Amino acid sequence: MPARPFRYRDRTPMRTAQAARARSAGFTLLEMLVVLMIAGLLVSLASLSLTRNPRTDLNEEAQRLALLFESAGDEAQVRARPIAWQPVEGGFRFDVHTEDGWRPLRDDLLGPRKWEGGVTGVSITYPGGDDDLHANRVVFGTEAVEQPVEITLFSAAGRATIVGTGTGRYEVR
Repeated sequence: MPARPFRYRDRTPMRTAQAARARSAGFTLLEMLVVLMIAGLLVSLASLSLTRNPRTDLNEEAQRLALLFESAGDEAQVRARPIAWQPVEGGFRFDVHTEDGWRPLRDDLLGPRKWEGGVTGVSITYPGGDDDLHANRVVFGTEAVEQPVEITLFSAAGRATIVGTGTGRYEVR
């Protein structure tokens, strides 16, 4: 028996039910827009919470500097030459004392660096006695015991103080 051509009015109720289910199985445009809007809001909230706190940046810069101070003290002992740290415009540098005077260090660890963490100013104080001595550099000698020192970093977010105990260790307060 030859196959009959399909005509629209030949549809049975079963075929119509299957077609209706197939149409309702997908998402509507409105449902998709709602889902995309919710996802966009969640991404926006996540990115807002990921912005860095300027106070944290300042404290991290102070921690980095404290570690560099400890390394500079160790390096001064190894070289048997004093090493000095001093802030300069936009950053800081370490100098080594030679027969010709103070010369900048150019190595990877103690080479000149730019400030991070929004640092806008520095104060160096040698506490003790009636008059606290303010200086423009910190000198790391060839001996393990040094004079206590306080280095305060200032920024728009506040300040962080690095305290040298005099035993070659530095901590941030």
